[in-house]
Amino acid sequence: MRLTKQTNYAIRIMMYCAANKENLSQIPEIAKAYGLSELFLFKILKPLTKNGLVESIRGRNGGIKLSRDASDIRLSEVVRVTEDNFNMAECFSEEGADCPLVDSCELNSALREALAAFFNVLDKYTIEDLAVNRYRIDKLLGIDELKAAANG
Repeated sequence: MRLTKQTNYAIRIMMYCAANKENLSQIPEIAKAYGLSELFLFKILKPLTKNGLVESIRGRNGGIKLSRDASDIRLSEVVRVTEDNFNMAECFSEEGADCPLVDSCELNSALREALAAFFNVLDKYTIEDLAVNRYRIDKLLGIDELKAAANG
């Protein structure tokens, strides 16, 4: 299984917000930190705000922040919100319903078990687990420099 770029960067947006939890995060700053276009990040932000994972504050001093504490947001939530489907094989989709083995196929059963295991692992991790680590992602993403500039 391969996650989309949308999911990858949705997780990164949330990690950035978690590392910058004292302040609102700005899309231009996040885009610069990851070397991405702002338009791409705005597109990714839509499902995150729609599903209550990220809150957008409008206005001159606006920005984004996590809607809940980073320790309360499971990695599996983000993946479920940002991925279109989890059809690991044709038989998972409606088009695959034509297969005469669909209800008794061991491949289908094995893939469903694998998908369940995938989500069980993702359920073990929170955004905080990803953002608070020994590598100081606030420094790696330039957040510490923004804080220092803001403080004088």
